[in-house]
Amino acid sequence: MAKAKDLIKRIKDEEIEWVDLRFTDPKGKWQHLTMVSSVMGEDEFEDGLMFDGSSIAGWKAINESDMILKPDLDATWIDPFSATPMLVVNCDIVEPSTGDWYSRDPRTTAKRAENYLKTTGIGDTIYVGPEAEFFMFDDVRFEDGYAGSGYAIDDIELPTNSGKEYEAGNMAHRPRAKGGYFPVAPIDSAGDIRGEMVATMLEMGLPCDKHHHEVAAAQHELGLTFGTLVETADRMQVYKYVVHQVAHAYGKTATFMPKPIKDDNGSGMHTHMSIWADGKPTFAGNEYAGLSENCLYYIGGVIKHAKALNAFTNPTTNSYKRLVPGFEAPVLLAYSARNRSASCRIPYGSGDKAKRVEFRFPDAMANPYLAYSALLMAGLDGIQNKIHPGDAMDKNLYDLPPAELAEVPTVCGSLREALDALAEDHDFLLKGDVFTKDQIEAYMDLKWEEVMRVETTPCPAEFDLYYSM
Repeated sequence: MAKAKDLIKRIKDEEIEWVDLRFTDPKGKWQHLTMVSSVMGEDEFEDGLMFDGSSIAGWKAINESDMILKPDLDATWIDPFSATPMLVVNCDIVEPSTGDWYSRDPRTTAKRAENYLKTTGIGDTIYVGPEAEFFMFDDVRFEDGYAGSGYAIDDIELPTNSGKEYEAGNMAHRPRAKGGYFPVAPIDSAGDIRGEMVATMLEMGLPCDKHHHEVAAAQHELGLTFGTLVETADRMQVYKYVVHQVAHAYGKTATFMPKPIKDDNGSGMHTHMSIWADGKPTFAGNEYAGLSENCLYYIGGVIKHAKALNAFTNPTTNSYKRLVPGFEAPVLLAYSARNRSASCRIPYGSGDKAKRVEFRFPDAMANPYLAYSALLMAGLDGIQNKIHPGDAMDKNLYDLPPAELAEVPTVCGSLREALDALAEDHDFLLKGDVFTKDQIEAYMDLKWEEVMRVETTPCPAEFDLYYSM
């Protein structure tokens, strides 16, 4: 484990001017406090610094605002986007009155989840591998005001630009709707941008293996490989930061909104998970598709609690514009080997070490610490209570006849439904004090504000449907 004196020596040796203390708020956004490096001594690195927690939505009231930002000395990066040398340090939030981890801090929730796994006897390590998709655009404009609201999106790749006149001429090569997976350049116009994103993350120490265009025009994915739960959640925050920054440097704008375009596929964050014990994979066995009984129970737990999980894995109103039939979205709660129409897929892999389950309904608007922790807690509940997921469904679920389709459970259809489900089904999250009731209630309060704002705001489609009636 890194020590404060080693970090201080590195700061001096590399002439680092700034120490950027970063933490994640309940909604999943990175926040930061930048310190002059010379004021960061051993006490500051080991004990942390005080800050105003009341300024973070969903945390403290103003009369109890003092909190400690405690650096995790094993989670550091050099920020490649800073004009002068800057060391980024991920931080946990600590209660100054007790010295305990703050119950509403997402990162310490993830640490508690990892610790709880070890107490169960089921395993000692949870590995997580996310596949976060995103869109990049040339121009995005929106407004939401008293007398009107609307948005406009443009990008060189959008099929709507096939007839547009450009000063240098229209080069014509662009993907059609649902046609972006994965033609080479010049149809794929962003290979160099994605390459720089991956190269930047590799320089920062993140494990990456690929990049590619996704199904929709202007939609992309970078290959961030697996790690432990907290480690991977930390990396996902870096992933999103790098995507935004590199896109910006190229004059583009990137978004992880699941459904910014109505008539094309949305963006998800397929999440691969596996539990190991004593260096051995516990998800490998002699059951369906070479899985262990515990792995099937893990799937059963996630399916049972999926609607409550949606509040964390699909935490925006926009998330449910992706989770609709017809756009390859994993709406149906079934499991299958290699079948991408199921929300729980068993990827093909040779050898026991590759045995894992892929949950396809999450999206990258999720707070990664909370989403991965909630998925783990649901899976562990499935193992502890031997919740079998039933028979696998290896047929194309998109083509099921209506009568058969009606028998398959689905994810939530709205954030409202997900929050209602979480209110009714959250005891599995409270085991081991991983989540707390206070934390869940505060999180729901934040999300209900979003629901009410969207549900009470007229949208352009309503004018189209109803204005002349």
